[in-house]
Amino acid sequence: MAAVLMLRGSARLLYKHRKVRAASIAMVCSRAMASKTPVGFIGLGNMGNPMAKNLVKHGYPVVAYDVFPEACKEFQDSGAQVMDSPADVAERADRIITMLPSSPNAVEVYTGANGILKKVKKGSLLIDSSTIDPAVSKEIAKAVEKMGAVFMDAPVSGGVGAARAGNLTFMVGGVEQEFDAAKELLTCMGSNVIYCGEVGTGQAAKICNNMLLAISMIGTAEAMNLGIRLGLDPKLLAKILNMSSGRCWSSDTYNPVPGVMEGVPSANNYQGGFGTTLMAKDLGLAQITATNTKTPVPLGSLAHQIYRMMCAKGYALKDFSAVFQFLREEENL
Repeated sequence: MAAVLMLRGSARLLYKHRKVRAASIAMVCSRAMASKTPVGFIGLGNMGNPMAKNLVKHGYPVVAYDVFPEACKEFQDSGAQVMDSPADVAERADRIITMLPSSPNAVEVYTGANGILKKVKKGSLLIDSSTIDPAVSKEIAKAVEKMGAVFMDAPVSGGVGAARAGNLTFMVGGVEQEFDAAKELLTCMGSNVIYCGEVGTGQAAKICNNMLLAISMIGTAEAMNLGIRLGLDPKLLAKILNMSSGRCWSSDTYNPVPGVMEGVPSANNYQGGFGTTLMAKDLGLAQITATNTKTPVPLGSLAHQIYRMMCAKGYALKDFSAVFQFLREEENL
């Protein structure tokens, strides 16, 4: 009799465990389905296009907008919803990622006549992956907060190659309690998602990174140019640099000398990649913040001057690694 009672008790426990497990699975499935609700993406340029594609690869329906309709055609052909304005995107999606060229573009997309805030839903999560002035990010965040939504700045590093591969680094600023919600989306597009602090700190980290990147790219271009003029084979010189203390991302991953590496802009007449105009813009942001904080950045200032000169001399639309070509042609710099 005792054995029968024990058997019945075990059966009841097993049945209860299965009910709890089934309920847990149902909750997980419900969350998974909710997480696959449409995501808005605004700005489908060199970086935004592959980033949005990676969201689609991870099962997120994308609601897209770009100021240039032709940029949306590829998504429209694949069945994505394409909207006529940022406001229309906000009407269809409560999670939106923006990837825009400059501070004025970001202000217009968020607060303009047909901007996101015209139709944003309360509780929406708005993530800006543009590289803009930290002060502008803070102003946008205030406007978003007044509408009952959440704004986070999440600029990226890694370039077009990393955007395609889903290996970007995101530097995130905003309310820490919302970081996990942002990370869910950002991990579809990047391998590193780092919380930096309050709104604007993501931009601060990105500006510092890009100032260093510009300086190192110019240094790599100068060293390679000098070595070539001294009779060294460029591939051999790059190999030596990349196993020595001068090694850096600009030399081992994004070498500026044509013929040294495949799959980088220097192998394609400096087309694609990260434009010289954008680098000059980011260095300008670094200069503004350095002035405001009374921080000496002599090499950053010189890098800014060089990239501005490049823009004035026909390099504006070329990748920023074209500084090598610029130096080769500007013997009297």
